[in-house]
Amino acid sequence: MAEQESDNSGRAHTIRVEVAYALPHKQMIIPLEVPEGTTALEAVLRSRIADHFEGLDPTRQPLGIFGQVLGSKGLPPPERYVLADGDRVEIYRPLIADPREVRRSRAVRAQKKADRSEGG
Repeated sequence: MAEQESDNSGRAHTIRVEVAYALPHKQMIIPLEVPEGTTALEAVLRSRIADHFEGLDPTRQPLGIFGQVLGSKGLPPPERYVLADGDRVEIYRPLIADPREVRRSRAVRAQKKADRSEGG
């Protein structure tokens, strides 16, 4: 865990963050108050969100902040990304299908339907 700074009262400075995960039938956002310097992965583990979703292993899922995947596009990975006040850590599910392939399939079906209606 990252080092905590204290104010003159000896209390650690804290920030407010959220941890979010969603399935098609169940969604959860857990608000947390964590010490400054907490990483995205640490916040997810502190939230204990995995206790609410069978089979969820947040150490193996991609994590992001407001739609930006951590560990990509120049962002540090979840174990190094230090949260700011107001951040929402999102746990992403693996894609079931490649979105490009889904769009291609949909276009082919639409074309076949159009061909049938023209010939009808």
